[in-house]
Amino acid sequence: MNRIIFLTLLLVSNLAFAAYPNGPLKMIVPFPAGGPTDVIARLVSTKLGEALGQTVFVENKAGAHGAIGMQAALSAPADGQTLVMVSIGTNGINPGLYKKLSYDVNKDFTPVSLLITVPIVIVTKADAPFDDLPGLLSFAKANPGKLTFASAGNGGSSHLVPEMFMHRSGIEMVHIPYKGTAPAITDVLAGQVSLMFDTLLTSTQHIQSGKLKVIATTTSKRLSAFPNVPTVAESGYPGFEASSWYGLDVKAGTPPGIVNRISIEIAKILKMPDVKARLDQLSTVAVGSTPQEFAKFQKAEQEKWLKVIQKSNIEPE
Repeated sequence: MNRIIFLTLLLVSNLAFAAYPNGPLKMIVPFPAGGPTDVIARLVSTKLGEALGQTVFVENKAGAHGAIGMQAALSAPADGQTLVMVSIGTNGINPGLYKKLSYDVNKDFTPVSLLITVPIVIVTKADAPFDDLPGLLSFAKANPGKLTFASAGNGGSSHLVPEMFMHRSGIEMVHIPYKGTAPAITDVLAGQVSLMFDTLLTSTQHIQSGKLKVIATTTSKRLSAFPNVPTVAESGYPGFEASSWYGLDVKAGTPPGIVNRISIEIAKILKMPDVKARLDQLSTVAVGSTPQEFAKFQKAEQEKWLKVIQKSNIEPE
């Protein structure tokens, strides 16, 4: 009997795969239109549409720390016609930060592919009184309570990464939360806040203009754009690594053949020279993983950030 059920499910899955896609697709982006993540979504959606022979429409549904977009994706049929762009926030941090979510990222969604990772750098105003990580540590120890760090909001990656660094280094910094990256960076540029653990997506232009300087990176290896800037890991904290990231999910129950088809196409797209060139311009790193690899990565991220949230007693806004 079990063999009959298995063969029946396999037949249904194959029939769904053969008919896929059966019309235009939708990619839900739980972030505001016009930002860097929106640019990436539209780049990928255009190429995916060409590969599948159907238009992929991008629909921005921002708000509630990604919950509005995730809920919209959950309301769609499990047929692979609706994708959702997920992030370190929606799928890595939020499951440990919020006691109650209207969805369960591990049960209600199926990972498709890790799209990109985004390097995080520690940036300060160009004339800050320290130029590297040892200098920052010395300043913090000599001036208790004076070192501050800006974040784009309580519980986001720009908050949790420096919290994790404080756990490892033993120094204390005062958290100054803002409502978004733009006002946070503005006050770092003005010298109102000492530093920020920011993604290269948003800080590159200020670094290139000379208004901000990079004193360390939180990536596992040095960045080719800043070969002379050491990582936090090689500066005395082995194993320290953190990057922002974005991926694609579909609703749980989507036929495996469809999930794998999308994943394979995404991997091809991220290897295209024009796509890689554009992602390089945005200071991101193309990945293109299998569904299984993305699931494993996502689980590891959830465990990492839950530990930071619990140790720092962080509550959502």
